[in-house]
Amino acid sequence: QVQLVESGGDSVQAGGSLSLSCGYSYSVYCMAWFRQAPGKEREGVAYIDSDGRTSYVASVKGRFTISKDNAKNTLYLQMNSLKPEDTAMYYCAALSSPVCAYRARADFPYWGQGTQVTVSS
Repeated sequence: QVQLVESGGDSVQAGGSLSLSCGYSYSVYCMAWFRQAPGKEREGVAYIDSDGRTSYVASVKGRFTISKDNAKNTLYLQMNSLKPEDTAMYYCAALSSPVCAYRARADFPYWGQGTQVTVSS
């Protein structure tokens, strides 16, 4: 079992920045950030594999950066130029598979508890 604990969620103004962190008990091949807004499906936002290759959903490309530090067992999501539509609960997820990019929510067996991001206009 991979244990995941997110932190860093907050309320910010549009155009601002936030950095989310996710501590993990041990590294697996594929880690990702998902988000879920009220009344919407949980969507994959950013993915990173064990080689450091990243992929992003179109709506955040160029604004969000996923990274991880295996020495600190921490996954990060740097979010810049935030928009009100980025408001959601953000979750980190882990999957023991080398195939990572754009994997569906159902593929991930390990999840954190979530951290709330609220962006006001």
